[in-house]
Amino acid sequence: MAKIAFIGLGNMGGGMAANLAKAGYQVRAFDLSQPALDRAVERGAAAAKSAAAACKDAEAVVTMLPAGKHVAEVYRSTVLSAAPKTAILLDCSTIDVATAKAVETDAQAAGFTMVDAPVSGGIAAAEGGTLTFMVGGSDEGFARARPILENMGKAVIHAGGPGSGQAAKICNNMLLGATMAATCETFVLAQKLGLDPQVFFDIASKASGQSWSMTSYCPVPGVGPDTPADRGYEGGFAAALMLKDLQLAMAAAQEAGAYTPMGGEAEELYRRFVDLGGGTKDFSGIIKMIDDSWAPPAETKE
Repeated sequence: MAKIAFIGLGNMGGGMAANLAKAGYQVRAFDLSQPALDRAVERGAAAAKSAAAACKDAEAVVTMLPAGKHVAEVYRSTVLSAAPKTAILLDCSTIDVATAKAVETDAQAAGFTMVDAPVSGGIAAAEGGTLTFMVGGSDEGFARARPILENMGKAVIHAGGPGSGQAAKICNNMLLGATMAATCETFVLAQKLGLDPQVFFDIASKASGQSWSMTSYCPVPGVGPDTPADRGYEGGFAAALMLKDLQLAMAAAQEAGAYTPMGGEAEELYRRFVDLGGGTKDFSGIIKMIDDSWAPPAETKE
């Protein structure tokens, strides 16, 4: 099987790299965090001493990094000089569209084929290999990337040219953030009007108000399928990451001249929730702020 360099082994990248190793790829992994690298080795990857060492002789390079500045730095300082020109480059990070396009332009100028392939699905999907990949790049790039991505996801969709994967991701998550906020508001209102949450779920999940945020990821404990709400809003998709995606969406909207009032309101709500200390909680935990039951963590005294 092909040799794959995997750079970035955080909550998402660790599971993705493990699935590639499970599929039989020779995964050479690197992360600045030694514990993250150790976990990758335990799950079938080989440790590389540096990003450059990971890229040497690789047939594909996959990156999963926190932000656009990290992606630009890793590609421009390391990947484009250390990887063979024959390698297909896949950036699965969620970053701004402008940086994605710029890095792909640099890669093309250096003789590489590259795609941006951000994901949807969260940590559980990364672990289970059921992510959805939104891929931006040429037809050739998509064709080369698809077999690799299919070992980490349930759906691999070609969104369009360079940067289109990132555009699709931030639009999807803007919609998700806004619908989750509205779902939380609705459940709080329903309870204050005397409706039982389960009864309201049974009605709305079969009526015109139905949405994924309600039927698949209900923010109310004990209602609907098992979700982070049933575990104290632990795990799942961190509110800080939702805020990051909403900020990317708002920046893209401003650049494109698009009017996105609901997206802007969702960004403001999630900023408040994160500022109150909810950043590590699942994004559906915003219901605790909306019903006024969320309070900042108590200050510790020396």
